[in-house]
This record gives sequence, structure tokens and C-alpha cells, in this order.
Amino acid sequence: MGWLLPFDNLLCMALGISFTVWFTSLLVFIIVPAILGVSFGIRKLYMNSLLKIFEWATLRMERGAKEKNQHLYKPYSNGIIAKEMSTLEQEIQELRSSSTTLSSEPEFEMADIMSFCRRGVESIVDDEVTKRFSAEELESWNLLTRSNYNFRHISLRLSVLWGLGLLIRYSFLLPLRITLAATGIGLLVVLTTIVGFLPSGRYKIHMMCYRICVRALTAIITYHNSENKPKNGGICVANHTTPIDVIILANDGCYSMVGQVHGGLIGVVQRAMVKSSPHIWFERSEVKDRHLVAKMLSNHVADKTNHPILIFPEGTCINNTSVMMFKKGSFEIGCTVYPVAIKYDPRFGDAFWNSGKFGMVSYLLRMMSSWAIVCSVWYLPPVNREEGEDAVQFANRVKAAIARQGGLVDLLWDGGLKRGKVKDTFREEQQKLYSKENGPTDSS
Repeated sequence: MGWLLPFDNLLCMALGISFTVWFTSLLVFIIVPAILGVSFGIRKLYMNSLLKIFEWATLRMERGAKEKNQHLYKPYSNGIIAKEMSTLEQEIQELRSSSTTLSSEPEFEMADIMSFCRRGVESIVDDEVTKRFSAEELESWNLLTRSNYNFRHISLRLSVLWGLGLLIRYSFLLPLRITLAATGIGLLVVLTTIVGFLPSGRYKIHMMCYRICVRALTAIITYHNSENKPKNGGICVANHTTPIDVIILANDGCYSMVGQVHGGLIGVVQRAMVKSSPHIWFERSEVKDRHLVAKMLSNHVADKTNHPILIFPEGTCINNTSVMMFKKGSFEIGCTVYPVAIKYDPRFGDAFWNSGKFGMVSYLLRMMSSWAIVCSVWYLPPVNREEGEDAVQFANRVKAAIARQGGLVDLLWDGGLKRGKVKDTFREEQQKLYSKENGPTDSS
């Protein structure tokens, strides 16, 4: 069997050379440019090429559907049914205007229940809340099986193109991204532990690691209005779609994080980060933690040498089609708030994290096997709480500005409905509105 030794040596040499070339290429073309914050424009060229391929694929499917006298599936962008934008008071008045009752006193009428029935049926048929916790539907196919509803219109050419894309994503892009992600997270965990004793350089280490992680996702980020970037001693608030939001923003600046304690991979990163910079992690269910967090936030922003705090006031991930209720806690501190709007392009990959369906590792694998993560970030002008404005009104004003800039739907519903039932206060509020219209009048 000695004649096999030359072949074994040759195989080992080939593997060694391949391994060396692979990591040298990563170091020269990706890791070092990421550390220096330099881009060669390859990702944008890649994105533009993908857009042309998607457009061609959609035209091919439309042509195939037309030849069969069929229509492609199109998502309902404005909902399944057309809802009337009217208040409960207006609806009841309209119902009573057609009634023959001539009573001058407000009282209950059987016709009043029709308004509640109609709203209930509308919510069952087209629930505007729960659909915010599932992946956004696409107008066109992006050559990912997980987002195609038009299989019957795929031609042989499209099937070959899809197979080629599958091969590229899983045989080249996925190993490349896993290598970069392991490098970025590994450096973050190791170096943050070491530089905890070197305050002057710890934030540079964070940015360096986040930039490597951005490359691991092939993230193409466009930052707008950089003159409004959050400053020290302030609070940065943004809409929340995915844990990747942190990487997207930290790629362009240094932040102190505030968030819920996690286990698994996120927990490892959280414990490493807190060793080198003042981050705040808490248990959402602990009331004592909430009071302690509020106090720590106030102390943090009082020191103008501290980096801005990054908070996601929704408290959960939404599918990037809307912005849901902002918790008022971060708006009670009494400091300058820097709103940030983040909008992802779903054509290249769905960034939404459905935590009830996917664990962190499986979610990251889905992201790394997508084409890319493309998003826009808008830094909005800083705002302060106005005189006579309470924390809830301030939060709603900031939320409306973020929704308007990001092209998102502004919803008043609590994102906590993702995990729990509707609070009794919502039902009681509707009962109070109806009672106000039909309660006894003051005869004096």
C-alpha cells in the first residue's frame, strides 16, 4: 500500500494550498477592508446584477401565465377588504340617521350592534395585527423557493436558473458567510474580554467586529442624513425587525445597548459585550428590573461622555411593513431622542425574525443562504419632549415620524400581542366610547 503515499501527500498539499488561498482571499478582500471601513463596490455591483435577473425572471413568469390565460399571484398590499376609515361615533350616527326613532335622548338601539359586528368580521377576515408577525409577501419572485407562489408558471430556463442560484448560495456564499460570521463573533467575544482593561480602544474593537459581521450577511446599507446621527448623552430609538438591526446601526457608530436577556448564541455575545462597555440587559418579566433599568438609563444619559443608548421601543420584532406601539419607558428619561428609521428590501432576503418559529442559529442560516441583506437607514432630526406633552404622546410622535420616513404603516397596537392576549383596557376603552354616546345627559 506504499504506492498510495504519494497520492495522500498530493491530496494534503492540495487541501493545504486551497485552505491558504481561501483565508488569504478573505483576509485581503473582505476582513481587512471591513476593519478599515473600505468598500470596493463589489456588493453594489452584485445587487444591481440580481435586480436585473429578478426582473427577467418575473417577465418570464408573466409571459408563461399569459400564454395559459392565467394570472400570477399578487399579494394584497392594502388588505383583503376595503375598510372604512371612520370612528365609532360616526358609524353609530350614520346608522341612527336612517332610523325612524325620533327620541331626543341618547339611548341604546338594536342597530348599534351592527357597527361592532362589522368591525369584528373585518378583524377576522383581514387582521392587521397578526399578519405583522409573519414574512412580508413579495410582488415578484426573487429565485428563492421560500417566497414563490407561482410554481406552475416556472419554465425550464427558470428552473435551471433557480438550480444555479441554489448551487451558488449553498456551495459558495453560505460557507463564505459562515466563515466571516464565525470570525466576527469570535473576535467580538475574545477581544471585548481583553480590551475591557483598555477603555480608549474598546469601541473601535466593537465597530471592527460589527463591520466583519456586516460582510458576513452581504449587507448593503445606505445611510441617509448622517448629520443627524445620535450624539453622546442621548437615546437612539428605531423600529425593530431583526436582531441584525443592532449590527446595521453599530456598523456606522458606537452605541450602548439596552435589551432583554437572551440565552443561546445571543446570550454569549451579550455577556461578552458587557465586559467592555456599559450595556444594560434585563428580564422583561421582572418588575424590579424595570425600575432599575429606568434609573440606569437616567444615570447613563446624564454623563455626556457616554455613547448614545440604542433602544427598540416596540419590544419585539415586526415584519418591516409597519411600526407598532412604542413603550413609553425610554421617553420618560427627559433627554434628547434621536429617531432612526430602518427599511429592508425584501426582494433580496426576508430579514424579519419570527422568534416563535425559528431559533437564532436557524434564522441566521436562512439569512446567510439568502441573496443579501439590503436596507436603508434614515437618521431623523433629534427631538425633545414638548411642554405639556406626556411620555405616551411623545412616543407616538416619534413613532409617526419613523413610520412616515420609512414608508411603514403606523399602528397603535402593542407588539406584545405577538405573545399574549389583548388587554382588557382595549375592550373597556371601546365600552367607554359607546357609553359616552349613550349615557344620560345633564338636564341642568
